Amino acid sequence: MSGILAGKRILVTGVLTDFSIAFHVARLAQEEGAEVVLTGFGRLAVVERAARRLPKPAPIIELDVQNQQHLDDLAAQVGEHLGEGVGLDGVVHSIGFSPQDALGGNFLNTPWSSVATAVEISAFSLKSLTTALLPLLERRGGSVVGLSLDSRVTWPMYDWMGVAKAALESTSRYLARDLADRNIRVNLVSAGPIKTVAARSIPGFAHLVRVWDERSPMEWDINDPEPAARGVTALLSDWFPKTTGEVVHVDGGLHAVGG
Repeated sequence: MSGILAGKRILVTGVLTDFSIAFHVARLAQEEGAEVVLTGFGRLAVVERAARRLPKPAPIIELDVQNQQHLDDLAAQVGEHLGEGVGLDGVVHSIGFSPQDALGGNFLNTPWSSVATAVEISAFSLKSLTTALLPLLERRGGSVVGLSLDSRVTWPMYDWMGVAKAALESTSRYLARDLADRNIRVNLVSAGPIKTVAARSIPGFAHLVRVWDERSPMEWDINDPEPAARGVTALLSDWFPKTTGEVVHVDGGLHAVGG
């Protein structure tokens, strides 16, 4: 099969519904020739329903990034689906969570326990997921791509999730540094707001949408995850062989506009 991911094997986390960026990454990866494995947590029946809408069947592995046993078993489970001795070419990190008291204008009152949860799941998990899969990634080198929201500035109501995204971006740079000698690239895509299940749980999401409507140089459609998914897919491919530690903005150009 031809395509920019022909013959590659990609693990995609975070597919919940067919509205998610991760779902469209999995779809595009398959269309571009990759074999895809998915992970899900909690609502696996929902993930299975979304997976049935992909062009081809994709196995699903349960993964809770706070569960060390899940992480310890992950490489072996992926290997069971891909075949013994077969490496992994790419990993998509689309994992994020914040307790409600760490969002919505409660920044000054959020307890450490909620901050710690947001940082562990949304940022530290990039490191724990990547290192869990190193036995597969380092066989041929590969690409790890995560999803972020521009953390250089504050966003209304985003609060400690914004801090977690800043930690995610910093984590990606340190991983890029430490894994470069194994030919493993680590990059992020900073996407504009997309109307996903996760986004709808963010207080003030409607305000974010208005910001993009008013300030984005290019028209931005919150119902279209494909531009961001295409950015992730491109970074998974061999077309960016020496790009690592980068944050690629797929946000209609808003990050470049001061006012």
